[in-house]
Amino acid sequence: MSTQVLEPAIQERVNHWLHGNYDDATKSTIKDLLANNEVTALIDAFYQDLEFGTGGLRGIMGVGSNRVNKYTLGAATQGFSNYLLKIYPHQQVKVVIAHDCRNHSETFARLVAEVFSANGIYVYFFDGLRPTPELSFAIRELGCQGGVMLTASHNPKEYNGYKAYGADGGQLVAPHDENVMEEVRRVTNIDEIRFEAQKQLIETIGAAMDEKFITALVAHSISKEAIERQKDMKIVFSPIHGTGGVSVPPVLKRFGFEQVILVDEQMIVDGNFPTVVYPNPEEKEALTLALQKAKAVNADLVMATDPDADRVGIAVKNNDDEFVLLNGNQTACLLIQYMLNVWESVGKLTGKEYIVKTIVTSYLIDHIAAAKNVACFNTLTGFKYIGEIMTQLEGKRTFIAGGEESYGYLVGEHARDKDAVVSCAMIAEMTAYYKDKNISLYDALINLYLEFGFYKEKLVSLTKKGKSGADEIKAMMEKYRQDPPLMLGGSKVVTIKDYKTRISKDMWTGETEAIDLPSSNVLQFFTEDGTIVSARPSGTEPKIKFYCSAKETLSNRAAFVATEAQLDQKLDRILKDLGA
Repeated sequence: MSTQVLEPAIQERVNHWLHGNYDDATKSTIKDLLANNEVTALIDAFYQDLEFGTGGLRGIMGVGSNRVNKYTLGAATQGFSNYLLKIYPHQQVKVVIAHDCRNHSETFARLVAEVFSANGIYVYFFDGLRPTPELSFAIRELGCQGGVMLTASHNPKEYNGYKAYGADGGQLVAPHDENVMEEVRRVTNIDEIRFEAQKQLIETIGAAMDEKFITALVAHSISKEAIERQKDMKIVFSPIHGTGGVSVPPVLKRFGFEQVILVDEQMIVDGNFPTVVYPNPEEKEALTLALQKAKAVNADLVMATDPDADRVGIAVKNNDDEFVLLNGNQTACLLIQYMLNVWESVGKLTGKEYIVKTIVTSYLIDHIAAAKNVACFNTLTGFKYIGEIMTQLEGKRTFIAGGEESYGYLVGEHARDKDAVVSCAMIAEMTAYYKDKNISLYDALINLYLEFGFYKEKLVSLTKKGKSGADEIKAMMEKYRQDPPLMLGGSKVVTIKDYKTRISKDMWTGETEAIDLPSSNVLQFFTEDGTIVSARPSGTEPKIKFYCSAKETLSNRAAFVATEAQLDQKLDRILKDLGA
């Protein structure tokens, strides 16, 4: 196959990199791809410029305009610098830089710090890997105008990324995200990127900030007496080779837990994630070693965090003494109900408190909040929108907790992003609280379903790589809009919400009403029997995701297994109807 099949726009980008002021190693790699007629690789690497999505800049590491490398990160940082200097013209702009365990993360972090400093921006640089929530905390603690976390979260080892943060400690939201993207687009020549560091503007931070962060988390603890009585409760923890290893064990110890059993093989910091297929605590495979350890030591709780420690997956024992994984919706529901219950028990609910979740996260949470007369806000997918509401309501109302189905939760107002460190501590506290009452987390979940109804969710992700995959995902969403399903799982679709057009349509009457959220490429289908299905292309991965939620009444505890099987069958029918 010849490189003649490259589209003119792609060929132009390739030529620009071959003849521009790029380093010799980069040019050599491109020449090798051309010499070997690696047309698909060239197309995927150059067919577009890597842009900020819902989670910032994220992609496969390598050469090209659509890859994570020193030039795409340099351009992003130059554009971000230009924007910060523009909106804060009469002050010393300051940022915090942190990184996780991924291959090249430290090198990329230093590059980003150097570009910021070259633009006259003061940089606080963490002395080693740190969790994403600590970056969010440090931005607020140090009074900075921004920050960057070098991570690709739970993506495969080939990926890396760049999460950009604002002065509130949250990821960039409108209009700042679009404005930064525009500034980045204006960096059309790498000669515009200032790579020469002003080293006097880079300050290393570490242990002192760690202590402030831990102290802030410990302040959220409420059930201290239960922890004291259950301090020997056995907790198995794995960071899956990531930053959770440096932050979660010390926090659990400060909370008072004395039997934290670590998965030694996964305490080793390694961006190749050698013991797992994907470093994603949503996947059972990633918790294999932790579950083996838990069974061997007869643990009460299993927890594992992703590489940048903003997501956590957990496993608990069922009534057959077998470990089962809870999904993100189940953990969020349990955690938020626990927080509301204990806040009520100590008289902290005053009517001004609130929680926040995303539109694709279990609506059981809305009912839990309503039962306590606590406001529940729904946002678009992406924790940055939860952080945005927290910033808007700061000083007016009190945030208790928030969460999203993708295993990200936050307790307390110390950060503006999901925090697996505080989540691990509060999940452990919740487990101790229930154990102190001779209730397992598994039974607490069943009790929740008995009270509010059995909600079961299922997520299906279809991966579509490269330009052809992006085109296929686009075509799927267009089809759902032009020819939407009228029945799902045997129940009529009664409402369709299109967040792209921001219109909700009643399928019975044809009436429409506006959706009071920013535009986003998401479709939701609501059926007559309470089923909710959301279709959403990922903003950070080459995937389209289908979030399905069905519910049934749970008549009694003995009916749990049969009702769950019924819901699983229903969810499978729904996905089949969607062609997912």
